[in-house]
Amino acid sequence: MQTVLQTLSTTIAPAEIRTWDALSDFQQAQLTRSIRHPDRIVWVTPTSIEELSTIVACAHRNQWRILPCGHASKLHWGGMIDAVTLVVSTEKLDRLVEHAEGDLTVTAEAGISFAKLQSIVGEVGQFCAIDPTGRNRATLGGVIATADTGSLRHRYNSVRDMLLGVTFVRCDGEIVKAGGRVVKNVAGYDLMKLLTGSYGTLGILVQATVRVYPIPPVSRSMILSGDPVALEKATQTLLSSALTPVSIDLLSNAITTALGFANAPSLLVRFQSIAESVDQQIERFTEVGKTLNLSVSEPADSDLWQQLTEQINLSAQSDQIICKIGVKPSEAVSVLNQISALLPTAEVLIHAGSGIGRLSVKEARSTQLLEARSICETTGGYLSVLQASIEFKQQLEVWGYSGNALDWMKRIKAQFDPQTLFSPHRFVGGI
Repeated sequence: MQTVLQTLSTTIAPAEIRTWDALSDFQQAQLTRSIRHPDRIVWVTPTSIEELSTIVACAHRNQWRILPCGHASKLHWGGMIDAVTLVVSTEKLDRLVEHAEGDLTVTAEAGISFAKLQSIVGEVGQFCAIDPTGRNRATLGGVIATADTGSLRHRYNSVRDMLLGVTFVRCDGEIVKAGGRVVKNVAGYDLMKLLTGSYGTLGILVQATVRVYPIPPVSRSMILSGDPVALEKATQTLLSSALTPVSIDLLSNAITTALGFANAPSLLVRFQSIAESVDQQIERFTEVGKTLNLSVSEPADSDLWQQLTEQINLSAQSDQIICKIGVKPSEAVSVLNQISALLPTAEVLIHAGSGIGRLSVKEARSTQLLEARSICETTGGYLSVLQASIEFKQQLEVWGYSGNALDWMKRIKAQFDPQTLFSPHRFVGGI
């Protein structure tokens, strides 16, 4: 470690360099959940893109493995990371580069907190249509690297659909740009898709341009609870109708109860538009719910989503096991019921339009999660463990990927990072 510290201090003197004892309690906790022997790492915080480039070039010359992060809020997501020499944080690369209000785009450095970015564009009546986990601590780069979207995905699609341009640092320290700052420019589109959800295994994101949207004038939500068969009919009716909700979430008994509603599976729906449109859509879907004998209520919109956000963040900040799941949308209610029967205390949320969701449970055996994975895979889906203790992750294959793209993923990794310096073994198949 002394050799590393000496080399860094002479190469990148302005950067902040810290060892284990100088890290915050939160940073130590996140590293402990991510890496074996975390006390052996050196934490580096560059203050400019050029400085970060120099750090990576130095690491490349010395064959030091790097774990990139922002505020470290999702550092423990994914597979167990092999021994690394450096943790490189982009938290000080947090500047706004350009907010092109007329073009509905915003460009910022990767370390900017998502909450701050949302506040900046919100000053002119715009918003980023992404609702990631832990948005107050999450950074723009971290959201892109983990493809961490949320309920707004139904209306606005995924993180990669928001991304218009990126700047990142390659494993040899070179600064690379792809895409642009306007919606019409699609150069480098495939490269941006590769970086989204790559968990820092292909490069370090340092800047990004994303779409923004006007804040809708009216927002109202409703929650339908009751018999699972009726709930499934209501969901399919909504998805096949001319109604245009921005969010459609299926909730398990446990999460519905935690929000203060009936102990039953529920459908949470949000409409946003002009007042006349929202009122009509609420009225029509209320009729659907009542026809199916479902309990229908309309809580205060902002309070409801704030409650849901807090509930999700509460599990993310605890020692709970958190999994990302995917199922066929047509099988979402069935999977929700099967997982709830297997793990009665699990909080399960599935975005009904895409079939993507999350499972959070305080205690579970690895065999139970493997059974839950089997339930998802039966419908052509998946279950990946994002958050769990090191001991738990050692009991099963975290990603559980059984598709045919693994060979291509490994080839891409070899092209971008042939020496496996970035986030070693964090991603699918030990990439």
